[in-house]
Amino acid sequence: MEDVSALIHCEPSLLLVIIVFLLSSFSAITTTTTTATTVVKPPRVSMKLIHRDSVLSLYYNRTATISERFWRDVNSSTARYAYLKARTNTTFSTSDDVRGGLSEDRSVMLLVNFSIGQPPVPQLAVMDSASDLLWIQCSPCKTCFKQLSPMFDPSKSSTYRNLPCNSPYCPMDPNCDSARICEYHREYVDTTSTHGTLGMEELRFVTSDGGTTSVSDVIFGCGFENHGITEVASGILGLSPQKESLISQMDSSKFSYCIGSLDDPHYEYNHLIIGDGAKIEGYSTPLQVFDNSYHLTLEGISVGDKQLDIDPKMFRRRASGDGGVFIDSGSAVTFLTRAGYDPLREEVRILIGTVLQMVIVQDHPDLLCYMGEASRYLKGFPVVTFHFAGGADLVLDADAMFHQLEEDLFCMFVRPTTFKDSTIIGIRAQQYYNIAYDLDEMNLYFQRIDCELLED
Repeated sequence: MEDVSALIHCEPSLLLVIIVFLLSSFSAITTTTTTATTVVKPPRVSMKLIHRDSVLSLYYNRTATISERFWRDVNSSTARYAYLKARTNTTFSTSDDVRGGLSEDRSVMLLVNFSIGQPPVPQLAVMDSASDLLWIQCSPCKTCFKQLSPMFDPSKSSTYRNLPCNSPYCPMDPNCDSARICEYHREYVDTTSTHGTLGMEELRFVTSDGGTTSVSDVIFGCGFENHGITEVASGILGLSPQKESLISQMDSSKFSYCIGSLDDPHYEYNHLIIGDGAKIEGYSTPLQVFDNSYHLTLEGISVGDKQLDIDPKMFRRRASGDGGVFIDSGSAVTFLTRAGYDPLREEVRILIGTVLQMVIVQDHPDLLCYMGEASRYLKGFPVVTFHFAGGADLVLDADAMFHQLEEDLFCMFVRPTTFKDSTIIGIRAQQYYNIAYDLDEMNLYFQRIDCELLED
């Protein structure tokens, strides 16, 4: 896969687009601050979400082939799965995080555009439902990976403050430095790491209507020693329920995100809402939190009107930490434990039958693939429904179930794990849905809708 740095050298026009993108974001935010009053902990923050393959994304590569995008999603999702599974390991350090870091081939799916400080400096962070802390790279950097957005220098911001050691947000550390400044450290399983100081700063988010929303005194990680190879994103925006997350800091118990078409690079209505304005609508299912990640109770799978013969116990989380069902923002692929995957694969194989030619992909025999174009040959294919506790259903149409590998070859985009491993509901299965989290009632809501209809 062509990396970003090579792309920048080879595509001057793309570099111009990137510069315009960052300058326009900065300009819009700067203009707004001259007329708006800073709001401390507003009841609602709405922000645009940028899919990696959107034309709005700095990752966007118009020369990437269908095959390159497919394998990038498969490989990054496989890595993401390994990291989420590692979180259940009892030997896994509590200072480690569940993400696959920020490596170029890792789980960068959805990005958030915001600015930080005064004067505001535009940033681009990865949205992660399984991480807690918001952190970005800061200058002066001892060790930093390349990023395309400007690097934030806290010494040049009039609103920055260091977080003192006696803050309840400061980790219990008897070795707090002599300056009484709180430090943080995050290590990721792919060797990405970040180390720096915790500070307080003002954030500004670009809203879906083109305006801005301000949040003051946000505690965040200012990383001065960071290892990773994104060359694009500047950090991570965590959405877990821990006290360090932006959700908890806003005294909020609700957030929602809406994902539209992931195959249309021009789709621009994906968004994230934190606070009272989150769209808590649709059918609900109980939500649980284990190991800093969100879990659901999957009770069955049907194809069309046919309920598959799957024992619901196969989806339960065990006392050892194995099993269970994650709902995740960092994996494109949905992974099913073998007891659920095998009946689904067999039913799909029977339905397609001999109408289309099955293809065995070299080195990937578990992929169920067929010759043809999915959007053309799967019209009328029955939907696949995931049935969750409480009566909530997640319905996967052909766009969510299948993905083109080549122009004339498509594959089922659900992959197997072992019998004891966890199930992950990936982001492709969540497209065309507004997914809402109510952490007071501990419920998750599915609402199938075009995100454009939820625009303010």
